[in-house]
Amino acid sequence: MGRFVGATVKALLLLAATQGAWGQTSPVEYCQQIRTDDTLRTVPPSLVSAVARLFQLEAMPLAQVERSSYFRCADGQVFVCTVGANLACGKADTRRDLPGVRAWCAEHAGSQNVPAYVTGHATIYLRRCDGPRPVASRSALSIDPRGFISQNWKRVESGCGAVAVGWACLFPPLSSGGALVAQP
Repeated sequence: MGRFVGATVKALLLLAATQGAWGQTSPVEYCQQIRTDDTLRTVPPSLVSAVARLFQLEAMPLAQVERSSYFRCADGQVFVCTVGANLACGKADTRRDLPGVRAWCAEHAGSQNVPAYVTGHATIYLRRCDGPRPVASRSALSIDPRGFISQNWKRVESGCGAVAVGWACLFPPLSSGGALVAQP
């Protein structure tokens, strides 16, 4: 019992330390400090406008963009993803053999397409049925070095400490309350 309590306290202290470091700095500064962390964190208000621009979600209410978007750190850079109908932010599913696909093909022999509700949205393969046998054909998506689907993640450029989203650094750093984006 004592070991369990001790381990739990250590885990909570580590979590608090990590959350404290993140909560007291901008995502850009945090990622520069931590370098790489695959933890998906909800985007703070300072990144919401950048996410809306990167994913062309300007028509979506910003509160919805904030609720459905995440950031993570890779090599000191901030990467953002927003969950959508076919966009998964978690790590890619690289398994070639999925039990659900086997069952689908048994019932839908010869199907030229296995729907995403069967494969899951994180799979990287196009799938079909060769008779009752499932076939994982070519990879439809690429995977980044950390195991995430590359097409679903966009880097938030942070040269000069400001969020620039691929354009010039014309605005203040996120730690000053946010930045806007403008094409030069």
